[in-house]
Amino acid sequence: MTEQHVKEKQLISKNIRENEKILKQRLGIGTSFDVGIRKLSILGKEIQIYYTNGLCDIQYIIEILKELMDLESRGRETRDVKKAIENHLTHVQVEYKSTLDEAIDEMLSGLIFILLEGEDEAFVVDTRSYPGRGPDEPDTERVVRGARDGYTENIIENTGLTRRRIRDERLRHEILRVGTRSKTDICISYIDGVADENLVEIVRKELENINIDGITMADKVVEEFIVKQGANPFPLVRYTERPDVAATHLLEGHVVLIVDSSPSVIITPTTFFHHVQHAEEYRQAPAIGTFLRWVRFAGMIFALFILPLWLLMVMQPSLLPEMISFIGPNETGNVPVFMQIVLAEFGIELLRMAAIHTPSPLATALGLVAALLIGEVAIEVGLFSPEVILYVALGAIGTFATPSYELGIALKVARLVLLAAVALFKVPGLVIGTTLLLIIMINIKALNKPYLWPFLPFDPQGFKQILFRMSVPTMKQRPTIVNPKNSIKQS
Repeated sequence: MTEQHVKEKQLISKNIRENEKILKQRLGIGTSFDVGIRKLSILGKEIQIYYTNGLCDIQYIIEILKELMDLESRGRETRDVKKAIENHLTHVQVEYKSTLDEAIDEMLSGLIFILLEGEDEAFVVDTRSYPGRGPDEPDTERVVRGARDGYTENIIENTGLTRRRIRDERLRHEILRVGTRSKTDICISYIDGVADENLVEIVRKELENINIDGITMADKVVEEFIVKQGANPFPLVRYTERPDVAATHLLEGHVVLIVDSSPSVIITPTTFFHHVQHAEEYRQAPAIGTFLRWVRFAGMIFALFILPLWLLMVMQPSLLPEMISFIGPNETGNVPVFMQIVLAEFGIELLRMAAIHTPSPLATALGLVAALLIGEVAIEVGLFSPEVILYVALGAIGTFATPSYELGIALKVARLVLLAAVALFKVPGLVIGTTLLLIIMINIKALNKPYLWPFLPFDPQGFKQILFRMSVPTMKQRPTIVNPKNSIKQS
């Protein structure tokens, strides 16, 4: 049991000096420059305003101070000073807190709290103004046509971006705090009357049971707590930075988790096929969207199987039909083909990592170095054969065409496993490896939902919507995988 659970919460005392002494010790006032206190005398009583610089809007606080000072300057007598001060707090959201712990938590979240001499409750005023960037288009989910706004690191802005698209009074934004030290805000978003109540309750309990100092890595830590992924490389939740994608899933009956300080939100529950759809498909005509989806599917299949199949044909040329007998390297080179593939795969992965960490002005230079080293020079010295570079590049392109970054990396890991199986056991290795991969995916369950739905278990209507980008007017049913309370989409 943690220290937070053991100790009792400290009640606010009517003695304001006693409160000040405790707060100075707990908050480090005088040591931490960003935690401050402002004292005033209003209507013969002292008030203290506690705030955190950098998390609150100072202009709001100044307006409150002006109003309170104006109240004092009028010199009116009143028996109920508390009521008079509350009526002059120029903000729409004012609450009462009876413990110092609650008041401190609110203050460290960007709100301010006001203590009044002789009162055992604090006024809490929402003056949050978190530092952050604007809602720009996400780099990983760009579209040719469509909205250019994206989620930011500000949870308040993110809930607003969602509600802008769903103006339904039944849209719920429940907020929790997780982490005994970080006290990170997490919002559970769902539509009451559409989302499965049991699913919402499961997610809520999983979040409440998180017992950790802090979740500074935000949504990824939350994911690991709620889905128990373990050694499974396949993503069990979907991430998105697009409000339109999150809103679409909410309307289908999914639950969305918004974690403060993270620009991506978690969509749950999801299956394998949720990770292969892209917003661009729904910004084009249904026929064009279907074409784009099939091209993407082909790229993903290429990413997984083209290298293992090519290696198998190289190792057993007798399997090649006469018409494609040209496949295979003309010269084997100084390094075995399998090792060439492995080295090239790791080389491309290193290049991807280097590209992420390379400043933009140096990106062009990195591309030239990569082209020279992995392309021209590596082939000339006999380290790689040209065909190895070709097929590794095709596999990499298929990986990059996968809409979900997490799924793309998982497919790369699966490809390496299949390559090792082919190198060791040839045809039986490919068959057994593919079968084991399918069995593993069949047994995966994310929040008790089958990972390969609607393929296994087979759902004809759902599978049709996976294969084809259906026009919106014909999609009247919500997906059954989320057990929606209202399965029919309203017109």
